[in-house]
Amino acid sequence: MKFIISLILTALLSFVACIFLPWWSIAIAAFIVAAFVPQKPFVSFITGFIALFLLWGTIALVISNNNNDLLAHKVSVIILKIDSPVTLIIATAFIGALVASFAALAGSYLHKPKQQQAA
Repeated sequence: MKFIISLILTALLSFVACIFLPWWSIAIAAFIVAAFVPQKPFVSFITGFIALFLLWGTIALVISNNNNDLLAHKVSVIILKIDSPVTLIIATAFIGALVASFAALAGSYLHKPKQQQAA
């Protein structure tokens, strides 16, 4: 349940943050969510990755479809040296996912590990 809540909060907070702040505000959003929703570091990493991969992938796909992939064709040829808007969208989603996942990982390390009782 914490996984789903963290996933939704990370995506929502990142979306709202990117409206008003620079693109790297996704890292701040993922860090805050991971700091307030206690999870294991690996789970926080995966949560941040999935949330932003889906968010940025969806946003890039919608923007690209709205202009019939015209700009995505040209940019993919310039940057990736191949004419593939889908590859450009996946690369965009992957970059955002990496930024958010490492920020979520850092946020998860703010929690103190639970001490095990000596038997």
